[in-house]
Amino acid sequence: MADITDIKAILYTEKSLSLQENGTVVIQTSTRMTKNRLKEVLKEYFGFTPIKVNSMRCLGKVKRFKGIQGKRNDFKKFYVQLPEGAQLENVEV
Repeated sequence: MADITDIKAILYTEKSLSLQENGTVVIQTSTRMTKNRLKEVLKEYFGFTPIKVNSMRCLGKVKRFKGIQGKRNDFKKFYVQLPEGAQLENVEV
């Protein structure tokens, strides 16, 4: 079962900051997280149920470092529509 430890980061990019003005937060998680489990985690740890959750699976890029081929980790990105007045404060991930 997914836990709060599956949440890797809250993304702060130019796009995500513009979405935050409308009440949407972008969360990066492990690949095993699902929409329903993310809703459960937010309800349990932060005390609110999100209005809407959209997910996107991102595959890791294949990169070379000093001639050795490697691959970045896969992850999932969730766009979470927060209810009015709810915030993700003091999150240490």
